[in-house]
Amino acid sequence: MTRIDVTHAGSLPRTPELLAANAARTLADDGLTLERTPEFEALLADAVGDLVRRQQELGITIVGDGEYGKAMSSALDYGAWWSYVFQRVEGLEVTGEDIFSEPPVRSAPGDVRLTSFPDRRDWVRFKDAYLDPDDPLLKSTPATAFPATTGALRYTGHEAIATDIANLRSGLAATGAEQGFLTALSPGSAARIADRHYGSDEEHIWAWADVLREEYRAIVDAGLIVQIDDPSLAENWDQINPEPTIEDYLDFTRIRIDALNHAIRGLPEEQVRLHICWGSWHGPHTTDVPFGDIAPLVLEANAGTYSFEAANARHEHEWRVWERVELPEGKRIAPGVIGHATNVVEHPELVADRIERFARLVGPERVIASTDCGLGGRIHPDIAVAKLESLGQGARLAEQRLGAAVSIV
Repeated sequence: MTRIDVTHAGSLPRTPELLAANAARTLADDGLTLERTPEFEALLADAVGDLVRRQQELGITIVGDGEYGKAMSSALDYGAWWSYVFQRVEGLEVTGEDIFSEPPVRSAPGDVRLTSFPDRRDWVRFKDAYLDPDDPLLKSTPATAFPATTGALRYTGHEAIATDIANLRSGLAATGAEQGFLTALSPGSAARIADRHYGSDEEHIWAWADVLREEYRAIVDAGLIVQIDDPSLAENWDQINPEPTIEDYLDFTRIRIDALNHAIRGLPEEQVRLHICWGSWHGPHTTDVPFGDIAPLVLEANAGTYSFEAANARHEHEWRVWERVELPEGKRIAPGVIGHATNVVEHPELVADRIERFARLVGPERVIASTDCGLGGRIHPDIAVAKLESLGQGARLAEQRLGAAVSIV
């Protein structure tokens, strides 16, 4: 029997009760920290336990906590997938400035720097669509309440990550699920805030690498998989004006890969999963960097599994990248075979087709069926459940097909 493991990219829809309790939490005077009460902690633990059970019922074999422990208050206007870490690190301050308040100044063509979110090339090209109030799928307002690094960074999230670990492990024990994962932010993505302390992009990123290593190690030491979220590896491309050369962009990105490898040094590769994407917003994405241009560099990250978008209409064709890019020995891929940017629920037959494409190129045992990105907050909860159900069914169908092919050979 050919087994296809099934997972997802992290965020899953919160329950109404958890959303209500989360929205009621008090924001501390620092503008970053949310209170944690015994009542909320109990509700959170129950919600994660129930979520693990529901994932198993839908055919997910590598389950997560849905990022429930990273749920945010309505008082904070940026996404939980990365902003959670601001509550777990000392040395940050909400200054009221935009994420990139100072326009980037270049001294030479190879001096690549990020610009502000409103100046993304895709957003500029489709400005009228992004600002159309009658098109909620495209409308996107840049967040402004990001913190800045104003002092030496130090990890203070030990209690929070211990709670995340305990909740997921409790769910695993109660259901008998074999494997679980928790998401954590990458150094390169964390460093995309204003630096008012370190003075250089590289020093700022490496400081984040030292800080976040503590979270990665805690997850791995607990016997769980750490999924390191680093959309910046692909997404930064659209945030650089004018468009750089691929060579300059790869040099700019290599610093982020080196910092990540520093942060995960010595950790078991089989417990490290790297997730990249081109940003989770609903938009045209016509200025995304091609996956083939960055895939060899991404594979230099010392992770055991690489998770990436492969179901959306802008990147589905890139399964062919694996015809010319060799997956290193002992590594696995977790391609997205379910999309987060459409309400259409993929048919299990289509999911199986997508899985088979990768399985025939790298081997079935090296493919984990996944989602493009997190589903929480991006589609209706009922649709998210239907998509996960189709994901599980498609994986079982792919197993049957691939097993039959092996038998014939």
